[in-house]
Amino acid sequence: MSKLRPLHDRVIVKRLEEEKVSAGGIVIPDSATEKPIRGEVIAAGDGKILDDGKVRPMAVKVGDKVLFGKYSGTEVKVENEELLVLREDDIVAVIEG
Repeated sequence: MSKLRPLHDRVIVKRLEEEKVSAGGIVIPDSATEKPIRGEVIAAGDGKILDDGKVRPMAVKVGDKVLFGKYSGTEVKVENEELLVLREDDIVAVIEG
């Protein structure tokens, strides 16, 4: 992948694939699945610029697995790979463990 460097409080996320089999063992076809709301941060900006000019560091870092809103961010395609550019505010949680 080419080097993308998000600016300020933006992050670049690669969506994680959703499970294709339910807990009961039923195979879910692609047409019935929704776009995943989980992803892995592959690049992060320096942080949010506050009103007083100071920079607040990012709460997420490269490699973090995160949850984000279903319709959040901007989808981009780089070298045949679909990525999502999000603001840090669009990230709802970091998945621990």
